[in-house]
Amino acid sequence: MTNSILAQRRAGVLLHPTSLPGPYGSGDLGLNAYYFVDWLDSAGQTLWQTLPLGPAGPGYSPYMGSSTFAGNPMLVALEPLVAQGWLAKPDLASPFDPLRVDFERVLPWRMARLREAFAGFVTGADGLLRHALADWTATQQDWLDDYALFMALDQAYGSAPWPQWPLQLARRDPAALTSARQTHASEVAFWTFVQWQFDVQWQALKAYAHGKGVRLVGDLPIFVAHPSADCWARPNLYRLQPDGMPSVVAGVPPDFFSATGQRWGNPLYHWDAMRADGYAWWVARVQRQLALADIIRIDHFRGFADYWEIPADEPTAVKGRWLPGPGIALFEALQRTLGDLPIIAEDLGIITPEVSALRERTGFPGMRVLEFAFSGDAQHPFLPHNYAPNTVVYTGTHDNDTVVGWWAGCNPHERAFAKHYLPCGDAEVHWAMIRAAWMSVARLALCQFQDVLGLDGRHRMNTPGCMGCWTWRFSWDWVGPQAAKQLAQLTAASGRVGFERLG
Repeated sequence: MTNSILAQRRAGVLLHPTSLPGPYGSGDLGLNAYYFVDWLDSAGQTLWQTLPLGPAGPGYSPYMGSSTFAGNPMLVALEPLVAQGWLAKPDLASPFDPLRVDFERVLPWRMARLREAFAGFVTGADGLLRHALADWTATQQDWLDDYALFMALDQAYGSAPWPQWPLQLARRDPAALTSARQTHASEVAFWTFVQWQFDVQWQALKAYAHGKGVRLVGDLPIFVAHPSADCWARPNLYRLQPDGMPSVVAGVPPDFFSATGQRWGNPLYHWDAMRADGYAWWVARVQRQLALADIIRIDHFRGFADYWEIPADEPTAVKGRWLPGPGIALFEALQRTLGDLPIIAEDLGIITPEVSALRERTGFPGMRVLEFAFSGDAQHPFLPHNYAPNTVVYTGTHDNDTVVGWWAGCNPHERAFAKHYLPCGDAEVHWAMIRAAWMSVARLALCQFQDVLGLDGRHRMNTPGCMGCWTWRFSWDWVGPQAAKQLAQLTAASGRVGFERLG
């Protein structure tokens, strides 16, 4: 099932667009995204990996959004809206923090600007643009109609959980939905407009990246949030109680890292119902993601083999049980419709032989994280000499510390082992880790942008289980020419697709 794009030796960088510089409080799909593609090109990189592009959810996590199909409104760049004449250039007499996304300030400010732009579109757009919006809306109807109405109702009912909406709306009575679309027509049109602009801007950026030889790696969380258009629109696909609330939720059991496990709280799928219609929702979901990205990383791949079921009334993940997932049947259904799948399987954590067998049967490459490699001995599967070619190696992921931060917190065994294996001193550990990843037999090698810049743990993107994450941004004055040159030379020397930059 492996797609040909995964058969080439490639290298790339992990950076979420919100981390880009820019004047409006958060990185977006504007000029700085294009500058970053140019930087990747100058560094010989052919992959740009992001986090999920959907709307951010509780704690502003991109893994708990209000839709698995929609784009994040915060990523819509304002400059193109100004250029169209729909929006006056924002006055930034009180600038935002350039090195941190203050979501509580930035999100409402950006949403207000998008509403101003929508008003400008309504009053000033010409017929061609109105037709373009109508044509795009027609192509996205399968998910867009429910999403736009969900967001309109979410606004109307003060963000109350959808089971607490009026009963006819919560249970999707057809007459009530028709009436709601009429009552909230302007709000539905606004959310449709925002998604149109997200798609227009993302597809333009994707085309620009392709023109530079850069392919995009997306991220697809296995589960969805309960307060989401997905769950409200198709409640039969989830394990819900009669009142619409989850009966069981997702997580992982206690392990070395947590005595109480992790209770994520996502509703679990009703896999029998999904199997009955040929996994149509999954086909639509993956198809949508493939329209946005060239490669998809699927988070928590082991949940397709078996998943941890927690009663919804349990406060921790201790009292749960393993249940079988859909297994190979899901991926065979996807392949029948979509062809060979360019998927990376996130197979980290406690992986059983059954999970490994499922991944091998799909042909998807698994993941290895170098920061985990030095806790044991030479047999550790995350050490480069133990890789198979069908592997994706990371110095660290968004859930890990930066390499420099990791190095500062190493225990004596890890530090001594790494010093002998890499070998390296304190000052160059990030480049030693990148070199080890790039020179390995793994076909794909990626690192966080923070690691290219040699940044310490203060620049970490996420610490699982902690609040106040996802806020990191960088400044272009941190990025000198030497980093791109050194990364390009490593990429060429390791035979990864890109450019001859050894001179």
